[in-house]
Amino acid sequence: MSLVAELEGTVIGHVLFSPISVAPCAGVARGAGLAPLAVFPEHRRQGVGGKLIQAGIEACLRAGFDFVVVLGEPAYYRRFGFRRALDRGLRNEYGADEEFMVLELRPGALSGVPGLVKYALEFAAVEA
Repeated sequence: MSLVAELEGTVIGHVLFSPISVAPCAGVARGAGLAPLAVFPEHRRQGVGGKLIQAGIEACLRAGFDFVVVLGEPAYYRRFGFRRALDRGLRNEYGADEEFMVLELRPGALSGVPGLVKYALEFAAVEA
């Protein structure tokens, strides 16, 4: 799911939510990974990123996703309800701790869904 923010017909920000899986619990709950989030420098600190995140979370909920994960700055993403994913039994492929967070969209969706969050192969290709 890809969303853009426009100002007078010009794109000033973008956010992407892509499907993720949780091993070994694939298929138990539908998750999405929030990444990347980008806002042009001259439009930062004006709420553009926050509006993109909120719109994306709402779209994920309408699309039937149960939770969203993000790897980012805890102080920023906590404002949207994200919490440390390890506290919910979710690990990540990158070894991040506090920076790896989850937002449960449907109450109880993460019950019994511990495991390793796996992003789409395209994310691994960027790392290489």
